[in-house]
Amino acid sequence: MPAWHLLRLLLHLVAGLLTCALVFPLAGPLRRETLVQRWSARLLRICGVQVRMRVLAGAQDQAPALIVANHVSWLDIFVINAHQPCRFVAKSDIRDWPLVGWLCEKAGTVFIARGRQRDVRRIFQGLVNSVRVGERVAFFPEGTTAACGTVLPFHANLFEAAIDAGVPVHPYALRYVDGEGRLHPAAEFIGDMSFAQSVMAILRRRDLVAEVSLLPPISSSGAHRRELASATRLAIAEAIGARLA
Repeated sequence: MPAWHLLRLLLHLVAGLLTCALVFPLAGPLRRETLVQRWSARLLRICGVQVRMRVLAGAQDQAPALIVANHVSWLDIFVINAHQPCRFVAKSDIRDWPLVGWLCEKAGTVFIARGRQRDVRRIFQGLVNSVRVGERVAFFPEGTTAACGTVLPFHANLFEAAIDAGVPVHPYALRYVDGEGRLHPAAEFIGDMSFAQSVMAILRRRDLVAEVSLLPPISSSGAHRRELASATRLAIAEAIGARLA
């Protein structure tokens, strides 16, 4: 019954708000990461989303690295955080999502306004500094969400951060399927769909499986940002059997 699950979700969001307001100011970085990871994992359980990890040979998590993933749903941030808390770079629209936008901000998400070159330069330098000190930074280079089974073109600008910091790009490939492994459209957050409509679509189904494939890192040494973006996009698309839009 979606009403019961919606109530649980709202209570969980309130608990997250209280944690960010009361606990985060007193907690150190490791404690915050633990809280983010646990909160994200519980959010997925409430939504009925099961996570399956697939780690390819040579793809173990390593830091420092710049994590790059394809983008399907608002769930993506929490799927990745449930595995390994990261500092995300996300489009500024997410900040306006009810409750979730504020939680993402408090969890360390950096928001970027599309078309504002000054924003890109500021965030770029922040990315370089964060990666250099060993933080896990992640972003979605498509710049928007895409339908399941599709990978949009990657914007190359932020790939320059990996080159300047001298770290590899670590691709994460995401897709959402049902119990039989078929692509599941309920996870899609595209077009004119509102955040509330997306939440209700997920709560009604409760049979989503988020498959996360950790791919081998791609070296940034001597690479151009466009080459790095293209290689990462191809690797992710191949891992999930997606078509290139």
